Amino acid sequence: MNSRPPAEAYCQADPVFYDTGSRAGTDGTAFTQTHGPVPDGWERRDRGVWVVYLPTGHTMPPQGWKIHISGLPDNAQRVVDIATAHCVRLGVPFKFLRSRSVVSAHSLKYAPRSASGKLVTIYPEDETQLRRVLEDLAPALDGEPGPYILTDLRWGNGPLHVRYGGFVTRYCPDEHGNPVPAIERPDGVLVPDRRRPVFDLPDWVALPEFLEPHLAARQSAGQAADFPYTVERALHFSNGGGVYAARHTDGRPVVLKEARPHAGLDGAGTDAVARLHREARAMRLLAGIPGVPELYGHHQVWEHHFLAVEHMPGDTLQAWLARNYPLTRADADDDRLAAYARRALALVDRIEQLVDAVHARGVVFGDLHPANILVDDEDRVFLVDFELAVPVADADRLGLGHPGFMARGKTGFAIDRHALAALRLWVLFPLTHLSELDPARPARQVAEAERRFGLEPGSLDAVRRELEPLPATLEKVPAALREPAPAGQDWEVLRKSVAQAILLSATPERTDRLFPGDVRQFHTDGLNMAYGAAGVLWALHTSGAGRHRDLERWLLDAAARSTDPRPGFYSGRHGIAHVLEEFGHRDAALRLLDGCADTVPGMRDVSLFHGMAGIGLNLLHFARRTGDTRHRRAALELARRTADAVRAGTAPGIVRGGDQGARAGLLRGWSGPALFFLRLYEDTGDSAHLDLAVTALHHDLDLCEQGADGSLQADAGYRLLPYLEVGGAGIALVADQVLAHRADPRLSEALPALARGAEPEFVIEPHLFAGRAGLLATLASLRGRRRGAEGTVGEGIDPAVARHLARLHWHAMSYRGHIAFPGEQLRRLSMDLATGSAGILLALSAALDGNRGFLPFLAPPPAPRA
Repeated sequence: MNSRPPAEAYCQADPVFYDTGSRAGTDGTAFTQTHGPVPDGWERRDRGVWVVYLPTGHTMPPQGWKIHISGLPDNAQRVVDIATAHCVRLGVPFKFLRSRSVVSAHSLKYAPRSASGKLVTIYPEDETQLRRVLEDLAPALDGEPGPYILTDLRWGNGPLHVRYGGFVTRYCPDEHGNPVPAIERPDGVLVPDRRRPVFDLPDWVALPEFLEPHLAARQSAGQAADFPYTVERALHFSNGGGVYAARHTDGRPVVLKEARPHAGLDGAGTDAVARLHREARAMRLLAGIPGVPELYGHHQVWEHHFLAVEHMPGDTLQAWLARNYPLTRADADDDRLAAYARRALALVDRIEQLVDAVHARGVVFGDLHPANILVDDEDRVFLVDFELAVPVADADRLGLGHPGFMARGKTGFAIDRHALAALRLWVLFPLTHLSELDPARPARQVAEAERRFGLEPGSLDAVRRELEPLPATLEKVPAALREPAPAGQDWEVLRKSVAQAILLSATPERTDRLFPGDVRQFHTDGLNMAYGAAGVLWALHTSGAGRHRDLERWLLDAAARSTDPRPGFYSGRHGIAHVLEEFGHRDAALRLLDGCADTVPGMRDVSLFHGMAGIGLNLLHFARRTGDTRHRRAALELARRTADAVRAGTAPGIVRGGDQGARAGLLRGWSGPALFFLRLYEDTGDSAHLDLAVTALHHDLDLCEQGADGSLQADAGYRLLPYLEVGGAGIALVADQVLAHRADPRLSEALPALARGAEPEFVIEPHLFAGRAGLLATLASLRGRRRGAEGTVGEGIDPAVARHLARLHWHAMSYRGHIAFPGEQLRRLSMDLATGSAGILLALSAALDGNRGFLPFLAPPPAPRA
């Protein structure tokens, strides 16, 4: 739905929650310099996963040439020792990753590419010192391995790299008006500090003469006259390299797999190049098996290795399921379910036959999961990605595996047999990812799959037996996840349990975050509405779970420290200010608004999440609360600029290119501005605002497509989306309220189809913004509800609402004896508003209490006092 850092690096620090390695030290992998004595005349500061060393009293230049030293977990302490000794002797400030475990997390295959390999950063004061440090360090680091840092220019052939960029944190608007790290042009204007995975020199900066030979070496090394392929498009990127659609000079289409040395490590420390060699060997062993691509060649360009393999037909099994899975449709009936089950299980039979042929050659595939299986229009199946395929005798040392399909504690052919059983369950009930948190979950899901698809009871017993976790696996489940949580249908008990789980997860002793949530909180300051403390505290209060003064104090103190300039309602200061004002901390709230006021005029984003619609709605809220006309004037100015975008029908970020489709919906699309104009109409009585609300909703409808079940959903390019953040549910909520003020045939016709998109029984993730909870809250708001005695759901409740409530248990987990839910990708629990338990608490409030304002601004404001 929006840019999200890969989860892999955030799964290493904690088995229950997404986290960083910033608290590493208790695991025994911290570097000596992280906690040891500081040299005389120096001071040490902690900056998340980084440790900063500065000469006492040093003033850091705002920007300049910086040096990066790359490294690997095995040589990291040695590299930090060398860098520390040289920088202290030369008086140059530097920073380093705080522990070997953090280095490991940053080196993984799916760690962020922009940070790949960066172990030490050095900040010379000028070009003279830059050259001296490089020439001083190069002999000392000669022979030390480390990956090439993609953003930088390498000095020689060692681990030293350089780039021009910011030394201190400053921000400026990007092309969408959102604050991003900045550097300063000679005329004093701040511009984005680009950190793309290429060496990119600002146009006003001259390359120092002593770096010119290194640039020439890079440019000449990247040219290979005998490389017979032309890349047409990128298919996939990882920390270890890319996968590309390409064409041979003879016109033949191929797939190129790239591997970078010392990069993209797996759990066994194997790098991408070693895995590419392993893949080439496996494909030679498997040559001629129908369904296995032909290996055309192995090439090296500069340091990068490439395999050229046959381009196979079809799409991934993952995409096939997204198109065909019947429980995501509102019209699934028994005949449709039975037909799908026959076809899907027949596909798995073919996959099993193909895997048997691989085993007959003495090879374990090792990485069998839906993204590595292709299905064509005739339901023929093909295997791709053989980087974990090894002879059976070596199949006890695999360092990677796909969540939900990885066989813990198994070796040899049993690895693939486990994955085949997981696939057989997955095509019927695709929640096998939950096994990472609850290894016993897949075996229990088998009965649900049999029941829902009308299979004979016991027909999947072989799957159940194969997926039953080994005792040693169960022993490794964290204690916090073992204690049974409340069950049953007493919703008052259950939602109190969810609230208690949230409170038990709080970590007020930490300064980087208060509640565990999505990985995106670590790329802000842990405070915002969507992923941080403000949203969780607001959800607890709004849902009736109370105020918690000690936790509010954490938010107040953190807000006072924060330097994050992002103004957005869900992503920045305006949302935090909204919560503080709600809790009576007006002065602190107003300071937050004043602190980001300068960033708002350059904003171009119109969305409710990041942009002008969310900020404008909040300014209207503050105008009502405080009586300060400045807030109203600022809101009206944002309305004027948003109106220009609505009339033009274009805005940054809403319509994307290629297969990325559109961002129609409440939080990312035009429905956010529609809500803004609706509230302006209610505030001012000016019908022009209502006109704009209708026009904005029509823009979102233009970005929707009708599904085969008659639903209307946002067209994301690769699939249709029904959700709150991006999708038809969010459009429906605003359209319903606009229709209360004005008849509009297009909205009236679309509303039932938009609501229909929120009805399906199966939803891959449970959360509020892009999962079941948002659909539940939407239907409850649109269709009403009635509660029965003792907190149970009454008989008059809408059937689709009741079904969503009942199906929440598909994702429910136990956390310290209470109910909690996994976040995005289902790999760790989350407590935040957007992706976690706090958002589900709000959905329960909408369903059980009739709370139309389960998100800020959704409920019409109270009428002004006479």
